[in-house]
Amino acid sequence: MQTYVALLYSIILSEGRRVVMADLKAMAESLGLKNVRTLVATGNVVFEARAGEIPKLEQRLEKAFEKTFGRHVDIIVRGAEDWLKLAAGNPFPVESAEAADQVAVRVMRESVPEEAAASLAAYAAKDEKVLLVDGDIWLVFSRERPSSRLLAASNHKRMGVGTSRNWNTVRRLAEMVGSRQ
Repeated sequence: MQTYVALLYSIILSEGRRVVMADLKAMAESLGLKNVRTLVATGNVVFEARAGEIPKLEQRLEKAFEKTFGRHVDIIVRGAEDWLKLAAGNPFPVESAEAADQVAVRVMRESVPEEAAASLAAYAAKDEKVLLVDGDIWLVFSRERPSSRLLAASNHKRMGVGTSRNWNTVRRLAEMVGSRQ
């Protein structure tokens, strides 16, 4: 068995209606996934399954989600080893220690080309940062601004299918999968 992390792009189903993590866990278990557990109410699932192709696993989860909740949601899956590598590759350790909720990674289904990630720099405020690490986009957001042009610019349309998680979530997921290795 292999341990995996699945990240949902959105858990909002419609106005005022969100996915309940217990229902998400039940959906994953209905697919035969083992030791399913969730982290915070934002669509993070850790589970065990037979080792296989990640795109097929993503498709299975997305189809089950649509059938269960009536809406398509992109789901990004990473193996435990890849998740631990992602967490260890955090290029902003100082910023993460100071303000973990202001550091995020946009975990991508397909690697982002260098030039696409570089184009995000034009949207960054002076106290914001952008770096591409192994095809994923790491961001440091400003504490001074309530909204960031950088966050809006790092969307599906510009960067491709992906979903963002802050450093607190990345670290906690790494702890969850690290204990199962």
